[in-house]
Formats: sequence, C-alpha cells, structure tokens
Amino acid sequence: MPALCVPRVPLAESPAMSPVTPPAMAIDLRSDTVTRPTDAMLDAMRGATFGDDSREGDPTVIRLEELAARRTGKEAGLFLVSGTMGNLVALLAHAGRGGEVVCEANSHILRSELGGIAALAGLFHRAIPGTRGAMDVDVVGEAINPSLLPNRLATALICVETTHNDAGGAALPLAHLAAVHALARAHGIPVHIDGARLFNAAVALGVDAAAIAAHGDSVTFCISKGLSAPVGAVLAGSRDFIARARAWRRMVGGNLRQSGMLAAAGIVALETMVERLADDHANARRLAASLHRIDPGLVDPARVETNIVQVATRGGEASAADLVAALKARGVLAGAWSKSVIRLVTHRHIGAADIEAAAAAFRDVWRPRG
Repeated sequence: MPALCVPRVPLAESPAMSPVTPPAMAIDLRSDTVTRPTDAMLDAMRGATFGDDSREGDPTVIRLEELAARRTGKEAGLFLVSGTMGNLVALLAHAGRGGEVVCEANSHILRSELGGIAALAGLFHRAIPGTRGAMDVDVVGEAINPSLLPNRLATALICVETTHNDAGGAALPLAHLAAVHALARAHGIPVHIDGARLFNAAVALGVDAAAIAAHGDSVTFCISKGLSAPVGAVLAGSRDFIARARAWRRMVGGNLRQSGMLAAAGIVALETMVERLADDHANARRLAASLHRIDPGLVDPARVETNIVQVATRGGEASAADLVAALKARGVLAGAWSKSVIRLVTHRHIGAADIEAAAAAFRDVWRPRG
C-alpha cells in the first residue's frame, strides 16, 4: 500500500470528514498512534459481530486473538485496549504481587507507564542500564535472585522491549533476546516481551514476529500504531497464562463488552499492514539523512533502524520544546522527548513530499550554537 503524501493533522475537522482521506493538514510526526483506519478496516468494522467479550466471548475478538497467537507462535491471545494495559496484565499474570522485575532502565514500563508496576501490580523493579535498549546479559545474571531471602526479594520476571522506544526504535538482536531467555530459563524465571512495535522489529530484522516472540514466555504488541487500527493491543502466551491474564484484565477494568468492531480492524491490520511498515522505515532513514545534511550533530542515520528518529538539539540555540513550537508554526508536528531531544515518528500518512517539507521546516528553524 503506497504511503499517502498529503499533510496529516486537521486544524478543524468536520463530522463528515473521512478518517481515511482527510483534507490538507499539518505533517504529524509526533507518533504513529495518529494513524487512521483504512477503508478496509472501516468496512470490516461495519460488518463485525456484537458479542459480549466478557461473557461468552465475541466471535470477531476470538478470531483476532487466534490470529495474534498464530503470528507470534503462542498458544493463545488476549485483546486489550492498550499496550500499557497489556504490560500491566502481563506483570500481574506472571508475578502476582511482591516480587522483583528486572527491566532495562529506560524501558517503557519504567519510563512511560506512570509507575503501574509498583502502584497497581505491587512489584519492585531492578533497573539495568542498556545499550540501545539491550541490557548486559552478565549484569542481568548478577541481578537475578531465584528465591526470597531475608534481605532480598525473589526475581519474579524479566522484561525486554523491542523495538525500544527510548533507544530510538532500536530492534533488539535475536541473539541478545535468546541469551536473556536462556539465562531466565536456567533460573526458572519467565520473560515478558514488550513488543508494542513488534512487527516493526520483525520487518527490520527480516524475520517473522514469531522468531522474536519465541524468546519470551509472553509478548504484547499494539495494533494501533503503525498497523493503523484505531484501538487495541494483544497479549499472547500459553493457554494457562492467558487464562490468568484474562482474570487480571477484569480486575483492572479492561473487560470489553461489544468489542467486535475494534477487533475487526485489528484483524485487517495484521493481515494487510505488516509488510508496508518497511515504507515507514525507509522514510525515517530519508528524514534522518536530510537532517544529517543540515547538521551532522542532529542525527546519526546509522542509528535509525525502524520508524523513529531522535534529533539531538544540544548543539543549537533553542531547546527541543522551543524548536517543536517553531516547527508547529510551520505546519510540522513533533514531540519533545527531553530538553535536548526531539522525537519524530514516520507512519503510513507520511510520504516523500512530507519528509522533504519537514526537513525544509527544520532547516528554517535550526540555529546552531556559536
């Protein structure tokens, strides 16, 4: 499916506006969560079933869960409203309460989920520094405590994240995932993969998603980012694990009633939207190369593996937030990831013309220091 080159975010949207072919808008590089459903998704949503997923189950939701399980090589799946809820439910289903979870220090679970690991799951975390999102396996081994001791919690779970959001969309190497999983198995500890952009990682590595998921006892992935479905994520694992997760989903308020419409879009997403993620990766590399030509200190194109471009602004006169405001005035929406980093995310609504326009806008606002 070709990428659309029309700028993306409306300043004022009428109720009759098509969610698939909107009029001229700003170029929205804030996130791939802004993607709109395709015509095929809307058609599938109109024909979806309306069973009760929290009672006897909805046929369309069941189809999505079975498809997700097959695509990840797992026995069963569970549909949830978000990847954050998927991670929380996975923590609860694996670890219960009171144990210690080993996570990369800048993982989404620790950085962006508002402390749910402690406040809701009742778990303590041990943060391990990583290189591009990958923890040192030897350090992970030193952090593991297989059983409760008078002065140490038992390690209940190890979490890994791919692609790694804070590491600029880095796809963790399969060899690294295999080493972490082998270490965990040797100690009888489960591994959860936060794969919000799992299929981006699979496309970047040139493998099926199941090849990545094989190195975890469970995996969460979103259908609402680059895959373009409007809402949702799926948690996959063994049948026993998903049975526990389904109970925890109810406890945290995640039961869905007539959710077939949302699941229908997810089925189309998995069936039709995975291969085209390569277009987003290519556009991210083009954007990185354009920014590198403006100032080599802004981006190292070699570090752009998927659809996220992190722009370092330390060498400029303005902060990341000020640059984001200046870009917005020129019709380009971006996100300030920190005081000195801007995050740009490509998706199916961003085409070659948008990349050129975004780079031109950045050239207009960039003022190197000194």
